[in-house]
Amino acid sequence: MKLSLVVNGEHYTVDVDSDTPLLWVLRDHLQLNGTKFSCGAGLCGSCTVLINGKIVRSCSYPISVLKDQQVVTIEGISSEHPVIQAWKELDVPQCGYCQSGQILSAVALLDKTPNPSETEIKKAMNNLCRCGTYPEIKNAVELSTELKRKEA
Repeated sequence: MKLSLVVNGEHYTVDVDSDTPLLWVLRDHLQLNGTKFSCGAGLCGSCTVLINGKIVRSCSYPISVLKDQQVVTIEGISSEHPVIQAWKELDVPQCGYCQSGQILSAVALLDKTPNPSETEIKKAMNNLCRCGTYPEIKNAVELSTELKRKEA
């Protein structure tokens, strides 16, 4: 089945089975490998992408559901984005495997809630981290808020 999609502002056409998960289209067909595979059941968040600004677990999202929607992967987030800057400044990742999903979750949170409370951060940042860097992730989201405010 031929499908058209927009990823990180670029238009693509792929020929895949309609039930192919978006994750595998991104990784295998578009060579966008920043989105990771881990649990395969949409539970851990390593495969997180944004679709029309909302968090989606791409490992369990069939490509056929993606109609006229904008997909953003970690490759679509500028290195100058406040979340990326905070992650670098605080040296958040250890193994780094979950970081693309964590970063996209933080981007979505700050787009929706520019000044989140600690409770809102903890609720929104629900991806799993093998290394347990949750305090650093929370600190980076808080710093991102400050950096975003300064750039406005």
